[in-house]
Amino acid sequence: MKYISTRGNSPSQTFSEILLGGLAPDGGLYLPESYPQFSATDLAAMRAMNYRELAFTILSRFADDIPAADLRDIVNRTYTAEVYCHTREGQNADDITPTVKLEDGLFLLSLSNGPTLAFKDMAMQLLGNLFEYVLAKTGREINILGATSGDTGSAAEYAMRGKKGIKVFMLSPHQKMSRFQTAQMFSLQDPNIFNIAVKGVFDDAQDIVKAVSNDHAFKAQYKIGAVNSINWGRIAAQVVYYFKGYFAVTRSNDEKVSFTVPSGNFGNVCAGHIARMMGLPVSKLVVATNENDVLDEFFRTGVYRPRGSAQTYHTSSPSMDISKASNFERFVFDLVGRDSAKMRELWGKVDSGGAFDLNEGGYFAKVGDYGFVSGASNHAYRMQTIRDTHAKYGVTIDTHTADGLKVALEHREASVPMVVLETALPAKFEDAIQEALGRAPERPADLAGLENLPQRFEVMDVDMDAIKQFVAAHS
Repeated sequence: MKYISTRGNSPSQTFSEILLGGLAPDGGLYLPESYPQFSATDLAAMRAMNYRELAFTILSRFADDIPAADLRDIVNRTYTAEVYCHTREGQNADDITPTVKLEDGLFLLSLSNGPTLAFKDMAMQLLGNLFEYVLAKTGREINILGATSGDTGSAAEYAMRGKKGIKVFMLSPHQKMSRFQTAQMFSLQDPNIFNIAVKGVFDDAQDIVKAVSNDHAFKAQYKIGAVNSINWGRIAAQVVYYFKGYFAVTRSNDEKVSFTVPSGNFGNVCAGHIARMMGLPVSKLVVATNENDVLDEFFRTGVYRPRGSAQTYHTSSPSMDISKASNFERFVFDLVGRDSAKMRELWGKVDSGGAFDLNEGGYFAKVGDYGFVSGASNHAYRMQTIRDTHAKYGVTIDTHTADGLKVALEHREASVPMVVLETALPAKFEDAIQEALGRAPERPADLAGLENLPQRFEVMDVDMDAIKQFVAAHS
């Protein structure tokens, strides 16, 4: 299996060669030269697999340069009931991603049972073990530079803390995460973890990470790697739970399922797109946004118009407060027929602060062929959805999952199960749940008093050179 850049000007590489990096040298994102395919016979065999078996079966197609025994060991150490222990009452932690049936044909896929209570753990825990494995094999070290709107940062830090040969430098928007998210990250005292609160929004932090990745001399000198969803390993790991969710809510591979995904950076739903391309019987992939509705605008109109920092709203679903979706490039690459010249043209416009219209050339007319539809939510809708879900089903959901459920109900088909991807547990967004339900959500005992712990972080301006100097000084 070889990987190519969406922009076409980087050499193809193996899984292990691209694992530690983020952007390709030409500024594009890596994708497989062709997607592995699962036949009806394959799906029938996979239906009976547990999560670890399923993950190995799928990931071995993507990471065929890692010996099977080594990959199986990594997967088996990653996906354990001890790690994914924050389950709801009555759920089996060994399922890793158990489903919650709200009513006939409507389900939540629980992805937030890991150490940081967010779906990012599903991929990040694997990435931490893969990084350690590859670094040990090659005798290398790495400085991870990442950006987070709330959940990626804590998931990365919890996955990488104490790992040999790894340091993490995580940028986050200053005072724009929930109190819980902030405390999860900033309370870590591990010497290999560095938190930098940037005086801006997530997109500012993400732009710095991309700019540093494109400074090839600095990247090489300071061994810069990435854990944001621009890293292909993250996407590959997330493909697995679409298969798991599909098998959990169907009885036959003749059935189709729709998935609704709360979306900010497009990485989570991009994994769903790839699962569908690999042969998973998916009817619709529903993209749910909050007030930062750049992706909803595209799937309604064909126009991709990223917003500037001043136009990015700070909302009660803050992990989706993103106006430039990095992984969207991977989907558009498929949509334009993997035409790298076209991608360079389109992202030349984006990188210069512009927009593009895929009605030109007839590309947007093909979006339906990939199953994509979309919708948007706002604060009033998400508060009401949290209240309605609690009253009707006795289930408390977080603000991002509420955005997903609100949009899912707008696209639900009577004969097709709808699975909403639960992206975080409500404990991460206590203030919003207090507003919606008049009481604080339950919190795992091991995270009690988290906000009262000492915090360690640096506040810095939106200044790439200053960030580079900080990384250099602490490498």
